Amino acid sequence: MFSNNNTVLKTGDWIKVESLEGELIIGYIDSLSSIEGIVKVTVVTSDNNQAIGKTIPFLSKRVKKLPVSNVTNKSQIEFLLDLALSTGDKEWFLALSAELNAMKQLVNGVL
Repeated sequence: MFSNNNTVLKTGDWIKVESLEGELIIGYIDSLSSIEGIVKVTVVTSDNNQAIGKTIPFLSKRVKKLPVSNVTNKSQIEFLLDLALSTGDKEWFLALSAELNAMKQLVNGVL
């Protein structure tokens, strides 16, 4: 974990960065090297389809942390479940599944 432009970066944070070729990359931090000031980013989406799924190093000062979003409906959770599956994030998948189940129980309790 280290600071970047008054923002603390840590493994798992969602970020956006522009590659040296000008391509927009959105992904999450896979690992950090505070000694070198490098973050390794697993690319989830990009202007360059060949980069998707790869882990690419960037200087931490070029990376911008994305704001945490609050999930508010079933379709958002289902989308994030698919994303958790595609990125292999078991912990996130289980947390989202629990949230979806709690939402279903709440709806069933009201009906």
